Parts: sequence; structure tokens; C-alpha cells
Amino acid sequence: MLVLASESPRRAALLAQAGITPDVILPAAIDECVRKGEQPRLHAMRLAAEKARKIHSEWNGKPAFILAADTVVALGRRILPKAADDEEVRACLKLLSGRRHQVITAVALMTPFTSGNEGKLRTRVALTRVSLLRLSDAQIDSYVESREGVGKAGGYAIQGRAEMLVKEIAGSYSNVVGLPLALTVSLLEGCGYGR
Repeated sequence: MLVLASESPRRAALLAQAGITPDVILPAAIDECVRKGEQPRLHAMRLAAEKARKIHSEWNGKPAFILAADTVVALGRRILPKAADDEEVRACLKLLSGRRHQVITAVALMTPFTSGNEGKLRTRVALTRVSLLRLSDAQIDSYVESREGVGKAGGYAIQGRAEMLVKEIAGSYSNVVGLPLALTVSLLEGCGYGR
């Protein structure tokens, strides 16, 4: 049994591309605030692990694999927010315009809790470098008006109109969408999950 600890429809859709359908989708409500001095990679790893542990501790159904992930957009050591509104989308795009940034996704998998086995947590991290074009105010305004960036890390969704703003990408495209597929499938299979 597979439980996806995420409210992201993009993660479920990406798993479906790999022929994996979670048996249950159960979002994990945790505090996602960045701790003082926390680096982007460690922040993503901590949040993914916390999500997996939270659902694991609340799960009282059949033995299950608990899959969680967290995606962070970082400019150097600075973690950009999940844009809450149009102004945050605009601020993120102005920061990222003409610059290269990192998209980091941590994937956490808790193996099934069974008698004699408390379950083990495994984590993996994917990093993709993305360069945006130098954006004009008109391009930024147009993207803001699309409302695609609200609720997205770094204020953009590459799988939508923002793909037109990307100059270059180095690494996993699905990572930028929210779940590095090859890494996730490898982790699941390596821990004994069978589709």
C-alpha cells in the first residue's frame, strides 16, 4: 500500500506518469517556516522527513509505504517563498529574472510499520539548475495576471506558461514540477515497493 503525504495534484500526476497510483492521498499539515540559518537543501530534507513521519505516526491502517516530498526554490542560500499572492509572485520573478537558481526537492519514504518493524525513513535529494530569461515588466505582469504562480515555490510553475520564461534547465524537469520521477521510482523500488 502507498500513501502519498502531499496535497499537490502535480505530485500525484507525476506518479501516474510512472504508472504508480497512491492508494491514499493524505496531506501532512506541518509548520514549513524556515529555521534561522537553515540551508535550502537541509530545509527541504527536514520538511519532507517531517511530513513522512507525521503521516506515519497518524496512520493506523494496513502496513504502508509513506511517500512525502518538499520542493524549495533557492537563489544562493536564500529560500524563496511559496508565493502567497500576486505581489509575492512579482517579487520572486524580479529576483529570478536573468539569473540561475536551484530547485531542490527532497523525497522521503517511510517503509511499512509491521510487527517487529517500526519502519525506516529513507531520504533522497534532487537538484536542478534553472536559468530564467531577463524578464521585462510586461512579461512579469502577464505571468502575474495568469495567477499560475500563486502557491508555487519561487512564484512560478514550469509546467505552465512559465516554461516560456526559462532560458536553460540542467537536471530533472520533473523535479522542477515537484517530484523527481527517476529518483522517486528508484527509491520506491529499492525499498521493496512493487507496483
